[in-house]
Amino acid sequence: MRRLLVTGSSGLIGSEVATYFSHRGWDVHGVDNNMRAFFFGPEGDTRWNQRRLEETLPRFTHHELDIRDRQGVLELIETLRPDAIVHAAAQPSHDKAAQIPFEDFDVNAVGTLNLLEATRRYAPEAVFVHMSTNKVYGDAPNELPLVELEKRWDYADPAYYNGIPETFRIDQSKHSIFGASKVAADIMVQEYGRYFGMKTCCLRGGCLTGPNHSGVELHGFLSYLIKCNVTGRKYTIYGYKGKQVRDNIHSYDVARFIECFIEEPRVAEVYNLGGGRGNSCSILEAFEMVEALSGRKMIYDYVDKPREGDHICYISDLTKMKTHYPQWDITKKLPDIFEEIYRGWVERIKAQQAA
Repeated sequence: MRRLLVTGSSGLIGSEVATYFSHRGWDVHGVDNNMRAFFFGPEGDTRWNQRRLEETLPRFTHHELDIRDRQGVLELIETLRPDAIVHAAAQPSHDKAAQIPFEDFDVNAVGTLNLLEATRRYAPEAVFVHMSTNKVYGDAPNELPLVELEKRWDYADPAYYNGIPETFRIDQSKHSIFGASKVAADIMVQEYGRYFGMKTCCLRGGCLTGPNHSGVELHGFLSYLIKCNVTGRKYTIYGYKGKQVRDNIHSYDVARFIECFIEEPRVAEVYNLGGGRGNSCSILEAFEMVEALSGRKMIYDYVDKPREGDHICYISDLTKMKTHYPQWDITKKLPDIFEEIYRGWVERIKAQQAA
């Protein structure tokens, strides 16, 4: 039986990957210590998701481990010697990072190095998949000429119709402290591939989403937006007239691509992982979609100042992914994603009220 190690296993991507591979017969080991509750408070708590995995997956083992614990990481990988590692643990908020720069860098950069070196020492043939971020490009995408439409911004240059390619520059721009720590991790993952010949890849995610996201204001765009609508909470738009665009990919399609890479691995690869143009929407467009589902108007206010380093329009160019792995494509369209997240929040809130 093949063995998979997943860090951040109680989070959105980690839990999806754990479930996906467990159902395909893998022995899955999850690493998580609920740091999301430390980052975002009680609303970010992921213990509910940990319990769900332990109760529903017969081939899942939870390990309460902080990836900053170098010795603990070394010992775990020496013991498990996994066939593949999916590294989804992170401090994920570019706003929060400025408040806790030491914790942010230690989790995102040093934690990644701990895992890479442990893998090189004890499981050098393992496939190493790193969940990176589109924030490695900093705010350089904002330098592209844009056109303002009624409800969204879009690229003025037809060359970028499909979105941002992996060749886009990552330096000489404002990243946020979070983006900089993720750049360090991203480059280190590539370097362990190139220097040591390890089978590594960086997945530079756009908006990764799904019903198992513990969405909060500082992280989890669609999940938090839909949660606000369901609960009647006020949503705050920060700048760009609410026309800023994100492309959204369901965590299930992320897990499917990870499987493709593990089955046919490459060395030191980089992919922009998102929903592409077909799954893109602005905040204003997202308001309309959730209002149509719930029948409730969004309650919101507007702050005429964008978040530091925020993207005005970001769409992931999926050309390279589809060229390398033509068997993969988006299966969860944007209306399906909205429906799943909406139903997920309705059910979760009912369960909380009944408890």
